[in-house]
Amino acid sequence: MNTGSLAKKVSVVLVHGAFVDGSGWQTVHAILTARGYEVLVVQNPTLTLEGDVAATERVIAQARHPVVLVGHSYGGAVVTEAGDHPKVIAVVYLAAFVPDVGESVASLSAQPAEPGEATAPVLPPQDGFLMVDPERFPDAFGADVGLERTRFMAASQVPWGLGAVTATVTRAAWKSKPAHYLVAVDDLMIPPRAQRHMASRAGARTAEIASSHAVMLARPYETATFIEDAARQAD
Repeated sequence: MNTGSLAKKVSVVLVHGAFVDGSGWQTVHAILTARGYEVLVVQNPTLTLEGDVAATERVIAQARHPVVLVGHSYGGAVVTEAGDHPKVIAVVYLAAFVPDVGESVASLSAQPAEPGEATAPVLPPQDGFLMVDPERFPDAFGADVGLERTRFMAASQVPWGLGAVTATVTRAAWKSKPAHYLVAVDDLMIPPRAQRHMASRAGARTAEIASSHAVMLARPYETATFIEDAARQAD
């Protein structure tokens, strides 16, 4: 265990969002591991919300210590429900959706954009799945991430099942657990205005960072520190 780690042992569970997989957490995983945390990464199928919550709960159960549960983007919906698990001591949202009970990512995304506000370049559903326009993916998802990487991410997208997009949340962990929200102010997938609103509604400790939607890739050290701050405050 790193001598600079918390006196109280904490595990961090990282939950990715739509269109990507858990490999996007690699740098954040390395930073937090070096700081002495047990860090576990969920690989969500992103077919149904129920399936993703179950996958997350399995990883939470494997953790050796109380869990700080972290969700990015659509992963925010997953951790909102899975965060109700008794081992979870705090929920962290990174440029993420924060639904209330009875809401879905689809209903949150249906809010009209304000003048001049970017909208995510998601293509119409095909065979029950959503994808981001590959040509527009690099700029929309991670304009401040290396183009070689974001072009690969565009080409290797994980289709997002409509069953995950439209499913409504039945439990809202932020109503009973400490919540923390990192707003990506340069986000072109989820408007920063919407992020601030969801964070405020959840009563989350909120910070803002100059970053694209892919905050864990663009600003991994700051992201890791935000997660660590949540762990410390949960002590």
